[in-house]
Amino acid sequence: MKRYLLILLFSLCLLPLAKQASAQISKEYFFIRGTNELVERRYANAIGYFNVLIKADTGLHDAYFRRAIAKYNLGDMIGAQADFNKAISLNPVFTYAYFYRAVVLNSMGSHTDALKDLEIAVELRPEVPGLYYIRGISYFSLQQFNKAIDDFNKFLRYEPKASEGYINRGTSKLFLKDTLAALEDYNRAIQLNRFDPDGYSRRGRLYVMQNKQDLALKDFNEALKLDTTNSVNYYFRAIAEYEKNNVAAALKDLDKVLELDPYNALTLFNRAIMLSQIGSYDKALGDYTRALEINSGNVLIYYNRAAIYMQKQMYRNAIADYSKAIELYPDFANAYLNRSYAKQQSKDLRGAKIDQDVAQKKIAEHQSKLDKSGSSDLADTSYNFNKLVAFDADFGNKNFTNEMLQYQRVDIKLQPQFRLAVGIPDSKIDLSRKYFNANVEQLKQQSGSLQAGITAEAPKRTDEEHKLYLGKTERYIDSLGHSGIGYAAKASLLTEKNQYNNSLSFFKQAIAEEKNNPLYYFARSVAESEMVDFISSIESNSMQTIVLESDQTTSVQPKTKHEIRTTYSYDDAIEDLNATIALDPTFCYAYYNRGNLKCNSNQMPEAIDDYVKAIELYPNFAEAYYNRGLVQIFMQDTEKGCLDISKSGELGIKEAYNIIKRYCTPKR
Repeated sequence: MKRYLLILLFSLCLLPLAKQASAQISKEYFFIRGTNELVERRYANAIGYFNVLIKADTGLHDAYFRRAIAKYNLGDMIGAQADFNKAISLNPVFTYAYFYRAVVLNSMGSHTDALKDLEIAVELRPEVPGLYYIRGISYFSLQQFNKAIDDFNKFLRYEPKASEGYINRGTSKLFLKDTLAALEDYNRAIQLNRFDPDGYSRRGRLYVMQNKQDLALKDFNEALKLDTTNSVNYYFRAIAEYEKNNVAAALKDLDKVLELDPYNALTLFNRAIMLSQIGSYDKALGDYTRALEINSGNVLIYYNRAAIYMQKQMYRNAIADYSKAIELYPDFANAYLNRSYAKQQSKDLRGAKIDQDVAQKKIAEHQSKLDKSGSSDLADTSYNFNKLVAFDADFGNKNFTNEMLQYQRVDIKLQPQFRLAVGIPDSKIDLSRKYFNANVEQLKQQSGSLQAGITAEAPKRTDEEHKLYLGKTERYIDSLGHSGIGYAAKASLLTEKNQYNNSLSFFKQAIAEEKNNPLYYFARSVAESEMVDFISSIESNSMQTIVLESDQTTSVQPKTKHEIRTTYSYDDAIEDLNATIALDPTFCYAYYNRGNLKCNSNQMPEAIDDYVKAIELYPNFAEAYYNRGLVQIFMQDTEKGCLDISKSGELGIKEAYNIIKRYCTPKR
């Protein structure tokens, strides 16, 4: 689908700007530059140009449309949908806006809504083949496979050489159990485009299902020649190698998957099974444990890890894991049986007898259900828990867990605090994002050659450059005898080198010189908070980060997962920020920094309040949107959080798109 959409996108980008903008050269310039960036796939740059264009004229539906395309390609479905909505509201007969909004809705899992858009688009332009292609995908996602096939047929009548149409039609046929017709379509797709790895990949997976592992391996090898970065193909090649008893080759491929995707718990699970089968119990334990760190709610991982503990005669550990499996799935008869044996080995004969009795009761209930209906929800008595999982849907089985094993947990850092620094010339900042504050402007003017200002991160300097600026600052102080700006500038330089005690003494002198200057309290708060973080890192307990869990829940943890977290106080730093705000209630960076410190102190609602105030004062405050979005996702207000993350991406925070892809796109 992606290749077809890129071709369509290229043709759309060649369309001229709508007539209402043609009279103004400046608008044409930003339109052309934005479109060129879009065609060259520099999507973040394209968004910047379209932002300027939209600011100049809010009635340009083409600008919203193209910005939406850029956001879509960066994975920002929420932002893309909002821009497509705007384009349609400005031009209700804009066929391609309906088309692409349907693509976005499909990506978000809203397939019924996508169909509504496609019906409008087909009515407007029934000759556009892509409409049938996307509608076929919508029907496929709704498991209406016959309708999907019908639409892919229509698409292929217009585009008989489009390999992706055959691939998707073949997959639809496969779900209708018509493997011969599916294979025929995959063969046709490969004949038409021998350089598309997806055709080989899909046919290879079909061969795996048919137990034709040699043919499957040939296809996966070809797919990986064409794209060496596709972890899915390494994964399925590992399955095929394993089925041929080539465990070493399978393990090598799973290693490659984890190199490309370190948080893929499904791969860790399968690698653990293979390792345990060749007797590498310690390595298998490591993989099961890592998989649990990513997905702590999956019963099968506990169950299989318990089996390894049994092999190593670590019965207490095994009992703990069987108990967790039973907690997650109370009707797990096999877990009761195995825990009974573990308790027996631990001389807990009474506990073993209780578990044995419960297991027999569960088995009897299971058999009774089978006798009555021929099927059962208690299917664990005959399930082979130590087999590889080829498709992650197996982990969605209601008998065991409602969490997909492939969901990832990632440590995500807040955007950093703003700080006072020297050697900060006025950079070429997008005027729509520039923030004016009287105290900051006065600081810039009075600091002269020191070029003091406010920046988001400590400047990257060599030791020689740092020494040069330190000398400049000392000469500045000497020339004036006493200078609040000079003392504050020197303090900020010392902070950069982690010389916190000296830094704080110079901030004290700066405040003594100008006790009503809010920027000195602001700058000192950064030194105080960074000193707290520095001390904590020395004690091997690094600063808290927001951790998004496998089910999109969250926790606050240190980077080092296995250590007990010590709580450090940011009270002094927060007190200085309070003083800053008291002296200058309009200083947005003070609220932002205080929000960061409250977040690190696990005061999430209070952190949100500060980010809200920062954005009120500075509506284009990208970092504040980003951090507020993370905190809202942390507090399980995902919809609002993703809107904020989307806005931060629009305003230039590139890290936003990684977050969006991981946590703002519904898992399908």
